[in-house]
Amino acid sequence: MEKKTKQPIIFAIDDDSAVLKAIARDLRGRYRKDYRILSTESPQEALDSLKELKNKNETVAMFLSDQRMPDMLGVDFLEKAKKTFPDAKRVLLTAYSDIDAAIKAINDVQLDYYLTKPWDPPEEKLFPVLDDLLESWQALYRPDFDGIKLIGYQFSPKSHTIKDFLSANLIPYQWLDVETNPKAKELLERNQLETKQLPVVFFEDGTFEASPDLSDVAEKIGMRPKATQELYDVVIIGAGPSGLGAAVYGASEGLKTALIEKRAPGGQAGTSSRIENYLGFPNGLSGSDLARRAVTQATRFGAELITPQEVVDIVPDQNYKRIKCADGSEIVTKTIVITTGVNYRYHPAKGAAELAGMGVYYGAAMTEASACKSKTIVVVGGGNSAGQGAMYLSQFASKVVIIIRQKDLSATMSQYLIDQIAGTPNIELWGETEVTEVLGDGKLEHLLINHIATKETQTIEASAMFVFIGAKPYTDWLGDKIIKDDKGFVITGRDLLTNDTYKRAWKLEREPMMLETCVPGIFAAGDVRSGAMNRVASAVGEGAMAIKFVHEYLAEN
Repeated sequence: MEKKTKQPIIFAIDDDSAVLKAIARDLRGRYRKDYRILSTESPQEALDSLKELKNKNETVAMFLSDQRMPDMLGVDFLEKAKKTFPDAKRVLLTAYSDIDAAIKAINDVQLDYYLTKPWDPPEEKLFPVLDDLLESWQALYRPDFDGIKLIGYQFSPKSHTIKDFLSANLIPYQWLDVETNPKAKELLERNQLETKQLPVVFFEDGTFEASPDLSDVAEKIGMRPKATQELYDVVIIGAGPSGLGAAVYGASEGLKTALIEKRAPGGQAGTSSRIENYLGFPNGLSGSDLARRAVTQATRFGAELITPQEVVDIVPDQNYKRIKCADGSEIVTKTIVITTGVNYRYHPAKGAAELAGMGVYYGAAMTEASACKSKTIVVVGGGNSAGQGAMYLSQFASKVVIIIRQKDLSATMSQYLIDQIAGTPNIELWGETEVTEVLGDGKLEHLLINHIATKETQTIEASAMFVFIGAKPYTDWLGDKIIKDDKGFVITGRDLLTNDTYKRAWKLEREPMMLETCVPGIFAAGDVRSGAMNRVASAVGEGAMAIKFVHEYLAEN
């Protein structure tokens, strides 16, 4: 459903209730189609409401204020109101005896007009004046961004985390850098906030959260981090392509399905700026678009998306499985599909860990692309994800340097990406090189580069470094209950038969099903599984296949 545009406000203030009713009646009769009419007898009440209106991203087009009010003179009210809404037109309602004060106010508060009482008939004495003023206001009016606003420092890890979370979940927001954007400073001052409280998230209802946890932000924007059912047929842990595939097929086939995700749907694929080899999309599609389509499809079939939520343990309980969550909650299910995928490996260079989120980013980090405008950035890695990231970032940066340890990209990257990179003039490929140190005071400024063949070193300026140096499975949370290979990937199916631990753990007469782990009823699919193909299409296929085995397990139990 299309979001309804907020109407600008005409605000009338007069302590005489009869006069206020008359002016409000006339204003509504004339302007209610295009403006929202607010009125009050108290100038202080009006002033108190302005901060809330501003935080809600409301706009006041015009103030009409009586001059002689016992609590505050009209000119004083207009002068104070001007600080919050400086572009609003200001009209003073005066008695004939107050004309001198009105004329003086033209200079003192840049009064736009004064009207003497009474203004009957309004068609002759009121509307022509207001029509002209409102037309003038509309000519210069530019609607402000209507949505979530995030204020913080560009090179702040927590600011980056919140930006990344909102972007990954396709939540529109406006980023306001406190060091460069005057609107950011204005919002902080108006709400008596200090820079030490940053980042601050302002929501559409006018409320704000200073230095919030992601769970606070998620709850405020209507996400669901808690399960709603007492028992599920299948719970899928991880909403990458494999998890989304399992959720679509599980829900569409009538299983009571839940999908748990700790960050955002899409997984690593969701951070890809362009997937060009996915079946059925000849022009390619972004990872976020693929995730959005899949989530819509899964929820339409009845799957429940629980996010942001982190699973910390699985406890088998006879034929049931208890999923322990980071917030202390528990989810009970008959079967589980583990689709937690992989995480990017952290860069080992000296200083990289200290500057994570402050110029050093993992994955494409599309939320930071605009901050790279007209700057030099470095992409570390030679796989398809690195190539896709470099192509995307080249639209913003003046120069993108790809650093790889190999001589060229032929062994690690698809040819279509190699060709695209070769044809992009502001991308440079530095083969047989590595980053050995990351330098900067509070943000990335320089990189120390080692040329492997010559053993020469050089220091280059860089505003950002995006790291794609392989991945490790996200399985540490599983502990020893689930058998993994020496790299941490989950072993499934017949591959378990040669494992000594399996013989002690598996107590059923049948062998494990193809995607089943060493615990009956717990399956693994996608990149987290030992022997997986590491392709989006195969991950989706494995997710769908896992549901077939879920049905078989449920049938025998």
